[in-house]
Amino acid sequence: MALATALLSTPRLLLRPLDATHADAVAAYLRRNAAHFARWDPPAPSNHTGLDQVRRRLDEGRAAFDTDLAYRWWLTAPPAPGNTLAPLQVLGSVHLSGISRGAFQSCALGYSLDAAAQGRGLITEALRAVIGEAFGARINLHRLQAAVRPENTRSLAVVARLAFADEGLARQYLYIDGAWRDHRLFALTNPGFTPPAHW
Repeated sequence: MALATALLSTPRLLLRPLDATHADAVAAYLRRNAAHFARWDPPAPSNHTGLDQVRRRLDEGRAAFDTDLAYRWWLTAPPAPGNTLAPLQVLGSVHLSGISRGAFQSCALGYSLDAAAQGRGLITEALRAVIGEAFGARINLHRLQAAVRPENTRSLAVVARLAFADEGLARQYLYIDGAWRDHRLFALTNPGFTPPAHW
């Protein structure tokens, strides 16, 4: 997907893929939110916020984006009028991973948001844009699946607001924060899915 078509915008956000040139901003986001994310994310290597590691993952992510293997948009505030040189600040991310084509046409949906930006509806706003793109002609997926821990009330509210269907409890689904954690599985399907010419 060309960069020009990869950009998504909402009233309060600009969503875009980033590459290694943005490693400082992404590393700052990860470091700033390390304690906040630790409760919800699988364990990461101790050096995962180091610039070399972040650069490598950003380049791998951009290559996956360009080849329909996975899509990650990073959330930033739109530049203020006349201030296009302001430093980039990452506020969150939304990603589509594990994309399966063929008869499945599905993926896993994940998202994160800066602790300081929560409670303002930003992740719902970002997800609406990404769902529109995922179900649109360029990506054209049939199904998005999200896994949410039962105690993550904020995330449960987000998937409910976006009309994801609750498909049940997956016990000991992921190893997070020192133990195997149950997750509720939610899915959203694309009513306008267009079967590809070649499966």
